[in-house]
Amino acid sequence: MLTLVVGCGGGEGGSDKGTRPSGARVTIRVPGDAPTISAAVSLAHSGDLVLVAPGVYHESVQVATPGVTLRGASRDGVVIDGRLRQPNGVVVTAPGVAVQNLTVRNNTQNGILVTGSAKAAAGLPGGNGGYDTGSEPVTFLKSFLVSYVTATRNGLYGIYAFSAQNGVIEHSYTSGGADSGIYVGQCKPCRIVVRDNIAELNAVGYEGTNASGDMYVVGNRLVGNRVGLTTNSDHQEKLLPQQGAVLAGNLIAANQQQATPAQADGAWGIGIGVDGGSDNQFVRNRIAGNSTAGLVITATTDIPPVGNEVVANTFTGNGVDVGWTFPTATRGRGNCLRGNDLRSTVPAALATTAPCPLPATSPSPAGTWPTPTAPGGIPFTDVAVPGPQPQFPHAGTTGATAVPAVPALPETADVPLPPTSLLAAHARVQTS
Repeated sequence: MLTLVVGCGGGEGGSDKGTRPSGARVTIRVPGDAPTISAAVSLAHSGDLVLVAPGVYHESVQVATPGVTLRGASRDGVVIDGRLRQPNGVVVTAPGVAVQNLTVRNNTQNGILVTGSAKAAAGLPGGNGGYDTGSEPVTFLKSFLVSYVTATRNGLYGIYAFSAQNGVIEHSYTSGGADSGIYVGQCKPCRIVVRDNIAELNAVGYEGTNASGDMYVVGNRLVGNRVGLTTNSDHQEKLLPQQGAVLAGNLIAANQQQATPAQADGAWGIGIGVDGGSDNQFVRNRIAGNSTAGLVITATTDIPPVGNEVVANTFTGNGVDVGWTFPTATRGRGNCLRGNDLRSTVPAALATTAPCPLPATSPSPAGTWPTPTAPGGIPFTDVAVPGPQPQFPHAGTTGATAVPAVPALPETADVPLPPTSLLAAHARVQTS
């Protein structure tokens, strides 16, 4: 029997799935009330909680009803396993949905996909490191939450928000992402917060492509990938160019781990990469032990990086702390540094020659430095299995989660420089 809870449902509608008292919300238990997660989700109304008992579930779950909470009773014990037979573990196409406290693994594309794109939700395209949705108009899914999720050994992205706005990705762990652990793409303004996550043993820890405006990446541990973090412009997606992200208070270290999937562009040993992104703020990050460079600014073939500010970061033990390089005719402008703890830049003395603020018309100098050849990668299916991760508090007794229409956005001034121990208790790769 469904557990009935009387209260106010969230979201924006939902289909008629049976008669119940007005304003009632229920907890639908798997397998007690429905034999599969998909069957339970199909029964849910806005405001309901689908609570999943421990077990391995071989299904791809589609959440198309607004305001539903999908939650595992045990983060490590509830496993949605694609067995490399399906593109996605969980696909969210309705607003106000929360996905919490479970593990998704072994999908050919994504562990969790949150999207307003019908083409992306269908699972194709996506085989070449992203979604080129052709002539499909940009349609945003508005409001989502992904929290306390473990996403490992997925063939594209662990947690992927594409053509989505007004969301939060938090307290999650990603590894074995053949492209990246966490990815936010094609949103403007995003109003998305990525916070307090661990991304390790991925090709890239976090990637933001054409993700612009109120895009916050704060307090994350991006350690032991091939590349820690990128923010970039890419013609494969709409809403060019990438602009206006805040990347603050992250630990970005030791990103030259060999037992990882190869990065598509061959990058290796880079903490932060900016490729044609503009007006981004890199504030109070701890960037350490990245063998090629701590932070690299470059251009796409035709999109310059303009007005990026590198402020109050701490750089230690990188091949080069900050390097600007423009191998094509496209050159950066107005990029600047202020108040960083650093030891080496290319070109030399950037802290003196390019101090913040600078006019957007000010040309950015460029240089080159020796870069190591990336070693071969491993299949994403061979990446090390993660250890136990923190549980969602009171998963079995807390009701559905109300997802706000717009999340509270961080105050950049309140984000501190992280300690070297940030979230280390739940990581496999250490910084030294």
